[in-house]
Amino acid sequence: MDKLIEEMERYAREYDIPIMQKEGLVFFQKLIVENHIKTILEIGSAIGYSAIQLARLDPDMHIVTIERDDERYAKAVENIERSGLTDQIELIHGDALEIDIDGNFDCIFIDAAKAQYIRFFEKYETLLKEDGIIVSDNLSFHGYVEHPERKMSRSLRGLVRKIKNYIVYLENHEKYDTLFINEGDGLAISRKKKTNMVE
Repeated sequence: MDKLIEEMERYAREYDIPIMQKEGLVFFQKLIVENHIKTILEIGSAIGYSAIQLARLDPDMHIVTIERDDERYAKAVENIERSGLTDQIELIHGDALEIDIDGNFDCIFIDAAKAQYIRFFEKYETLLKEDGIIVSDNLSFHGYVEHPERKMSRSLRGLVRKIKNYIVYLENHEKYDTLFINEGDGLAISRKKKTNMVE
């Protein structure tokens, strides 16, 4: 397994595939264990790196993960088969904004197109269990969010603005309390407010 993980990390570096940074992954794994999470919906599989790293935490873990890019999807299929975790990881090929998923999840993990985070949140939060959490990755976006003075292309500036809008959206959400964690590339942990659970 560790050989596969090393190969995936090398492949991601070589082909510039965004995978979860190690510090953020370690924090996320700890969060999963502490909250007894057994079901995860992941939006954005890439090459299957985080799904494999999370599924191997517990043989009872079940992950549904969505990837729209053809090449990344094919690579994720290959990696998940090699990991021996096909019984635990269900990989779906499609655009997360265009398909519909059934089920209830302990955790929803948003790690796909940054410009669409608000739409992902609004579409899929209805599938979250009452005591579940939504984890969003890349909210620092390589430090650009905290350092807007850094030189950026126009498209990058637009993307950073959308990430900032998402952070404000989470901060002001009526139904969720969000904790922002400075691990990896910046994480947000959103939990349903207790008042909503009582109503």
